[in-house]
Amino acid sequence: MNRITKLILLFSTSLFTFNSCQNNTTGELKEPAYHVDPSRSEPPYPVIALPPDADTTSPRWKGIDLSPKSPVVPVSPQEELKSFVLQPGYELTPVLTEPQIIEPAAIQFDGNGRMYVLELRTYMQDIDATDELMPVSRISRWEDTNQDGTYDKGVVFLDSLVFPRFVVPFGPNTILSMESNEDEVYKYTDTDGDGKADKKELFASGLGRSGNVEHQTSFLTWAMDNWMYSTYNAKRIRWTPEGVIQERSGHPHGQWGVTQDDYGLIWMQGGASGVPANFQFPIVYGNYDVKGQYEDGFRVPYSLVRLADFEPGMREVKPDGSLSNVTGAAGNDVFRGDRLPRELQGNYFYGEPVARIIRQVHSSKREGLTYIQNAHIENQSEFIQSTDPLFRPVDIATAPDGTMYIVDMYRGIIQEGTWTQDGSYLRTKIQQYQMDDIIRNGRIWRLTYDGMDRSKEQPRMFDEPSSTLVEHLSHPNGWWRDKAQQLLILRQDHSVVAQLEEMMLHDTNELARIHAIWTLEGLRALPLEQTVLLMQDASPMIRKQALRASESLYKYGQSSLENHYLKLLKDPDVNVVIQAMQTLSILDIDNTPNHVQEAMETRPEKGVQVVGDQLLKNHAENKKLKSSQFTKEELALYDAGKKIFDGFCATCHGKKGLGTPSGTGGQDIIAPAFSGSPNITGHPEYAAKVLLHGLTGAIDGREYESLMIAMDSNDDTYIASVISYIRNDFGNKASFVYPDYIAQVRAQTKNRKNPYPYAELIQEVPRPMPAQHIQRVTASSTALRGVGSTRDPRYAFSFKGWRTEQKQSPDSWYHITFPEPVRVAEIQFDSGKSEYPESFTILVSADGQHWETTAEDTGHPGTNTVAINSDSLVRHLKIKTNTNADTPWGMKNLIIYVREKSPV
Repeated sequence: MNRITKLILLFSTSLFTFNSCQNNTTGELKEPAYHVDPSRSEPPYPVIALPPDADTTSPRWKGIDLSPKSPVVPVSPQEELKSFVLQPGYELTPVLTEPQIIEPAAIQFDGNGRMYVLELRTYMQDIDATDELMPVSRISRWEDTNQDGTYDKGVVFLDSLVFPRFVVPFGPNTILSMESNEDEVYKYTDTDGDGKADKKELFASGLGRSGNVEHQTSFLTWAMDNWMYSTYNAKRIRWTPEGVIQERSGHPHGQWGVTQDDYGLIWMQGGASGVPANFQFPIVYGNYDVKGQYEDGFRVPYSLVRLADFEPGMREVKPDGSLSNVTGAAGNDVFRGDRLPRELQGNYFYGEPVARIIRQVHSSKREGLTYIQNAHIENQSEFIQSTDPLFRPVDIATAPDGTMYIVDMYRGIIQEGTWTQDGSYLRTKIQQYQMDDIIRNGRIWRLTYDGMDRSKEQPRMFDEPSSTLVEHLSHPNGWWRDKAQQLLILRQDHSVVAQLEEMMLHDTNELARIHAIWTLEGLRALPLEQTVLLMQDASPMIRKQALRASESLYKYGQSSLENHYLKLLKDPDVNVVIQAMQTLSILDIDNTPNHVQEAMETRPEKGVQVVGDQLLKNHAENKKLKSSQFTKEELALYDAGKKIFDGFCATCHGKKGLGTPSGTGGQDIIAPAFSGSPNITGHPEYAAKVLLHGLTGAIDGREYESLMIAMDSNDDTYIASVISYIRNDFGNKASFVYPDYIAQVRAQTKNRKNPYPYAELIQEVPRPMPAQHIQRVTASSTALRGVGSTRDPRYAFSFKGWRTEQKQSPDSWYHITFPEPVRVAEIQFDSGKSEYPESFTILVSADGQHWETTAEDTGHPGTNTVAINSDSLVRHLKIKTNTNADTPWGMKNLIIYVREKSPV
């Protein structure tokens, strides 16, 4: 009987027998410390040898045990329960397991309490990460229909995904998600109520990155300040009724996990570092280096698994074979529920799946700075330990029922193929214990405490009136407060403004007051007078939150707040002083460096000194940044455009590009926001035609108070400067526009007499064709680009990229077939530093037989852009190289711009 057959039999007999299972809470280890195959009394265990080139004197290999070992085998959830060592009084219960879910990596709950599960079904299905980017992952949705505590009804909400990065519930029957090696976040909606998404809409761009799947964007999270944060992106994004806007932030040091505390402070979880990150201050204010923030001993894990199967090798192995230094962490949560002991509330938890532990983190505040420590270091223990090597905790969440949920991927390998290659230490240990084929499992556990039953209050927020959602802002479970705030903002229901103001000013629950502040901010209904009043509140936390929330008012033109910020630099509470310094800095208020310096001279607290020093350095570096970020010509356009914008355009579009408030309570804006606008950051023809000829009509279905007048009386440099500036400030990053391009558009549209109606303009401006809408892509040849990649030429449309197998020649080509005839306006691709085509031709065809040459060009490093001077409707486009060259030809981030109708 082979091993796979035995495992199937093992699961078939014990998978769902959960009765009479008991947790080991005594702290005593049961032998063996890992599960073995009982049918194997004698080896044919594999004999493992050192790789031929292994340096046995190096710390990685020195002392390694290569003797034959019994294979680790998976056990049922019932048996796994016996492996846990919990703190007294706690108990774990499975709520959802394989085979219903496979390779779960993250969970989220929607407003009706349904649980979405991110299933990474291609993660390390063998030791070489074969087919890791095949489109077979999914997002499933689960319900507990009979309130017995287990999830019994599930549906595949979204299927056929390429290693999805996150799931964000976003209102009734709607989620946000993004796939690996892509740059776009999409909104998926179930419109017919069958539980499966049938509508896909672009939500935001510019959040992706390429590379190893463990090093890409993850955990997009809606925070209390109504912005959304993710790992790896030095920006934050925000949904508004007019569209998604974005702003720059500090650089996240997290890898797999983003969460927030009761006061909206974002915590990110480092992966390879094994420690939390970005928890000193809101990341939007930048990065801070605080020496000693990890207390002595914090990096030492207390693991009960002693297989020495850790990527760093023997240098990170304790004498007993357990891990000596945290090396890989995933998933995090500040527990904010109400059905576990109070001492857990507000504590940070994360999984260390290499050590097979869940860590509880205590934080303390001293002189405005945060210091963290393992809550169980005195006992040289952890909050949860396991003796099962397959326990792989990768996410933790505060659940609607007030308890804690833990996502256990339950598998053999937990590090991606980059670290398990031939000759690696980790591969040697994985094969020694035969863990490479333990896949396609997954368990979600609920943590409870004796005498504290889970809440059986079923969320029904999608069906409740907004007034009831406001009441949830005072719920003792932070999940309820967060979800109610998010849904109120998505509804944009201003009928509850008076109710929110009453809560903000007079509620006895401080957390309810804080949520009311931010809900009003998200509704653009935060009143100036009351906000100033809150800056004088008896509670320093309310003063601090009012300060942060008021930044939106300042951005929308309430410059009188500056005097109140200066007053708070002298606040008796050090945390308020630090917040005032950060607010002045991020709003770029005049003389901020002088104000920060004065605060540092009068306040000796360490937090003031650390923050002040960093803010002054940031100010100096930002001055240098433009000169390094932009070429001399770009910087001239940027600076000229900023001067024009501040003196003229900001009147309607707002000083920070968010629009100037208008209407009752300032809930409308005079003109569209520029921040994150796809019209502004998309093809520059849109902005060029608007500035030259003006614009009328509703924009994306929304009417604005102000009419955009023609500015064609200004010269081409003036127009190019303004467009270049708005495409590269307010969180935007796009190509610069030059005077010769404006001259070209001016000449093409010289006969235009009236402003463009928006509906007409949007049809003739080039727009990118989504890669999934392209019918077929073929190429003369392809080559592998990194571990887990494929030969599919469609990767030219992603960060991953495509390239020829051979060096460039006149025989190299790339052929795109469109599903229906289109007008191709432009192509754009990135060839990196060296794989650009030395000379190439672009041809189009209606039938794939008769070809027309529409452009010829020479390539260069970086982004190549080629206009297609043809108004023909075509179904085929071919790019071919013309000459021999010593390098392959490669493309990534390929964009095909098309027009709906002729621009003439």
